Amino acid sequence: MKKNRDAAALVIVLLGMSLAACQHDTRTHAGVSVQVEDSAGVRIVEYVGTPIVNASFQFPAQPLYRHGTNPGDYTFQGIHPGTILPDGSAVISDVFNGELVVLSPDGASHEVLAKPGEGPGEVGYVGAVYALGQDRVLAADRHLDRVTVFAGGSVERTVDIRSAHGLGVLGISSSGQLLMATNTFRSGFEEQWLPGHMTRFDMETSALDTVASYDFASRTPPGLRWDPIGAFGRVAGVAGQFVYTRSDKPEVTWRSPDGTVTQIVRWRAEAAPLTEELLEGMEAGLRAGNQMANPGAADAAIDRMTDEDMAVYRARIGGPMPLFSIPFGDVEGWVWLPSWRPGAAREGASHYTVISADGEWLGTVEGPPGLRILDVAHGLVLGVQRDEMDVESVVVYEIVGE
Repeated sequence: MKKNRDAAALVIVLLGMSLAACQHDTRTHAGVSVQVEDSAGVRIVEYVGTPIVNASFQFPAQPLYRHGTNPGDYTFQGIHPGTILPDGSAVISDVFNGELVVLSPDGASHEVLAKPGEGPGEVGYVGAVYALGQDRVLAADRHLDRVTVFAGGSVERTVDIRSAHGLGVLGISSSGQLLMATNTFRSGFEEQWLPGHMTRFDMETSALDTVASYDFASRTPPGLRWDPIGAFGRVAGVAGQFVYTRSDKPEVTWRSPDGTVTQIVRWRAEAAPLTEELLEGMEAGLRAGNQMANPGAADAAIDRMTDEDMAVYRARIGGPMPLFSIPFGDVEGWVWLPSWRPGAAREGASHYTVISADGEWLGTVEGPPGLRILDVAHGLVLGVQRDEMDVESVVVYEIVGE
């Protein structure tokens, strides 16, 4: 009898341990059933469908300010990354001018933080900028293979990252390590998916640690130079963590800086096919892109490039389009999934699906026409907006609502 009681007690203990390690919760969100499971430290949130709900916040009709077209404004040539500081001022990288520019909180004035060059405090091609607090900014330079930390307008430190060549800086962990991931590849590979790698870089010791691999680029269909609707794996740095998506899968995965999976959010969605109607109006944008990438090229050469690009798009009509574009995060830890449409890289997304740090589906917010978002922080959205004349300006919107 004692052995039976001991066995029964063991079963109860093991059952209790199992329940503690794997907890389930089923609820309804926006009319869609959602199951939440916590198993072995991984939170899994699965929506049985796609919640259709508008976010409780939105963009106002007009931005707080617009900088770039007013008298005395900085004349931007190629706006790429940017970040918002806690006081509302913004740091912008103009990759064509090769300068870092600081805009005042009201956008009325500007100053140049760094000019082109190779010396301390000078920059080449800054592909990422991050606010480290008020008056402290980290700039990751692709051409010079280094990061520079500016504090109060002066250089605080410079770190050589040549050992991380082929990796892009995505953010900074809570312990001050750079979060990085693969950002280049060569076409022509034979695998279905080319792997990429998530890494962390210690700025004190220059140690580079690969913590996870992922599906990075899908194989191009035979006979095509590139795939305009090809699936990609994207990694973002969000609130000190890695966040991974694959544009053909309705799923978002969070990883801690050491590569450990902490949360997975899944939903159900089907990709829409590329149609001829979606290609209408694309030609002008492709031509402008070719002119920008090939300055000084003859008109006949630009026309030929544009025709070849359009032919590649038409060859993929009927194929499944990406479910979303390149994800990004904000200081709250929310993940923003921009909508995708052909040729929209220069024009921004029409809407964004936003998921909170704990996997809650916050809903969809409509983007202002022509807005390409650079950063979301402190209730503000920093972006680039194109007007009717195709002129770009830096804009800051204040998010309204809850």
